[in-house]
Amino acid sequence: MFKTLNKSRTRLSNSNGFCFSIELLMLKSKNQKIKMSKRIRIAVQKSGRLNEDSLKILKDCGVSIDNGRDQLKASARDFPLEVFYLRNGDIPQYLRDGVVDIAIVGENLLIEKGTDLAIAQKLGFSKCKVSLAVPKSVKYTGIEYFEGKKIATSYPNTVNNFLESKGIKADLHIISGSVEIAPNIGLADAICDIVSSGSTLFKNNLKEVETMLTSEAVLAVSPIIDDERREILNKLLFRIQAVLKGRDFKYVLLNAPNDKILKIIDILPGMKSPTVLPLAEEGWSSVHSVVNKNEFWDIIDELKANGAQGILVSSIEKMVL
Repeated sequence: MFKTLNKSRTRLSNSNGFCFSIELLMLKSKNQKIKMSKRIRIAVQKSGRLNEDSLKILKDCGVSIDNGRDQLKASARDFPLEVFYLRNGDIPQYLRDGVVDIAIVGENLLIEKGTDLAIAQKLGFSKCKVSLAVPKSVKYTGIEYFEGKKIATSYPNTVNNFLESKGIKADLHIISGSVEIAPNIGLADAICDIVSSGSTLFKNNLKEVETMLTSEAVLAVSPIIDDERREILNKLLFRIQAVLKGRDFKYVLLNAPNDKILKIIDILPGMKSPTVLPLAEEGWSSVHSVVNKNEFWDIIDELKANGAQGILVSSIEKMVL
């Protein structure tokens, strides 16, 4: 009787332990799902220059991605974010459907396929043009050349809208791959495509004649992003803007005689005002400030002309205003 009771207690103990283990597993699984639901999902191009630049800005924002190139999806280690590596042309629809919450894409893609999608931030890289090009042998006299012509393109909506605004009607041949070869094989009289350096056009005996739009990488947002993920987006935007602002400025340190300080401060206004510190040598001070990179060389010349010496310049990783 005692042995039977002892066995029963053992079975009961094992049963309770098993149930307790199941409950722990269920709780762990539930917590993992909650944690995953708090991740924002971002789409980037699967490969190419835009892919590299997209991952770089995320890295500069302190977002580290594991095994990105070997997977279609990867999670960040130190930020609630998941990266989806997708075909460029498919990204606008994934945003509309809410499969991803945000995406780094070319502005030209949104003009072609996603005019209904909001842009949260222009990112300043992967700049290009969408242009019309014709064979080098053509004597181009104006937009009227395209009346009735055959144009090969991957951007039919962009071309149609541009030509309609000019009162021109043309016959479009939609090609998903490289369009530069179309005039050479007699498929089209002209092409519309992305132009960066122009080297691809040159190699295919084409010349750019009309620029329809300029483009850069942008951060686009799904129209159905929820409040929880929008909060994460705002945190990511804060980091992105700090990185972009840092790229726009240079940090400048210089030495100047005290009787020139006021003039130098006029040249270097800084974010609020420059930092001025006395040097060990009497009558001299050190001035610290920031300079917009687009005005950098002109300002350096002006500083030198006004007595600045020992000018040191460094990049700014991030700038939080």
